[in-house]
Amino acid sequence: MFSDASSPGKSNAAFSAAAAKRVSIKDIARLARVSHSTVSRALRESPLVNPETAENIRRIAAESGFRASAVARSLATSRTSTIGVVVTSIDDPFVAEVVKGIEDEAIVHDYSVFLANCHADPDREMKVVHSFEDRRVDGIVVTASRVGALYGPVLERMRIPIVLLNNQHPSQFAHSIVIDNFEGSRQAVAHLIELGHTRVAYIGDRFGHGSDSERFSGYRAALDAADVPFQPELILHGDGKAEGGRLAMEKLLAHRRRPTAVFCYNDMTAIGALKAIRARGLRVPADISLVGFDDLPLSLFVDPPLTTVHQPKQEMGRMAMQALLKLMAGSEAEQNVRVSGELLIRQSTAAPPDQPTKENQTCNYSSAPRKGRKRK
Repeated sequence: MFSDASSPGKSNAAFSAAAAKRVSIKDIARLARVSHSTVSRALRESPLVNPETAENIRRIAAESGFRASAVARSLATSRTSTIGVVVTSIDDPFVAEVVKGIEDEAIVHDYSVFLANCHADPDREMKVVHSFEDRRVDGIVVTASRVGALYGPVLERMRIPIVLLNNQHPSQFAHSIVIDNFEGSRQAVAHLIELGHTRVAYIGDRFGHGSDSERFSGYRAALDAADVPFQPELILHGDGKAEGGRLAMEKLLAHRRRPTAVFCYNDMTAIGALKAIRARGLRVPADISLVGFDDLPLSLFVDPPLTTVHQPKQEMGRMAMQALLKLMAGSEAEQNVRVSGELLIRQSTAAPPDQPTKENQTCNYSSAPRKGRKRK
């Protein structure tokens, strides 16, 4: 059965056919009675076009629904107005906030973002970078790079600006944005020591590379500054995820003298550790204090809210994009920017369950049971 001309189906078909015929620069030039090149200059806001003529061209373009072809523009300018972003995994809440910062800044400057996972695999990371090169992106941001030291020769060959964000491989790459892992961790562990903890464990990330070693160094520096002996049995490594934190915490709880506080590589590790502590019938922070790193939105909503080191994730994403914009424009950008974190003290940390008295403080690190005053 066929519809007549007034039927909705036929109207929609006619509309689709009209919409399929895109307005071109040639159409605008004909309506404005100017040359194609004048239209192109006017739409690029070139000062070479008379202001009244340019205003008339832009009005006609807007009324006709003209949209510049990205392909045509890239052929004319040798630029695609796109950037590639390489992330470890889009499942990572940390990545989501960093990418939001990158996208917010990119949109302001009329750039589109291609996103690709590398799953912390160095070979896959390089394949993704080369695929972005094939797509002719104008620049690339790589988060948590596993091959940072190799980008020097890559840059020489590709000639595409690259900015690394939280590079996981120790290197002096030309342009990078990184959190001050050492100082943030030192402050976190110093906070636990100030509360009276002397058996402070560290659950790291066996895949963390540079960030894990820097956070561990901050942990050791806080112990050394307070003359708290380093206890190797309190060091374990997860995988940076909640399940890895849970399994590592179970091993710590199996010690005859379990830790009274735990500093975790990141918030997801701490959330997994929290689950293991509760499964054992223990309480945070009454029995064990817990500190994370990152300040994910989730850390504020776990029970208790997590003491953690805040990373300005969205701001770091914006900073990476701003550096890339400068490099793509041929300008100088600051190299190796180090961003400060901030310790946020919430309800997951408190004094240890049995503070040592001055009389038995010398026995503090022995394997003998301690007698101390109870918390009120």
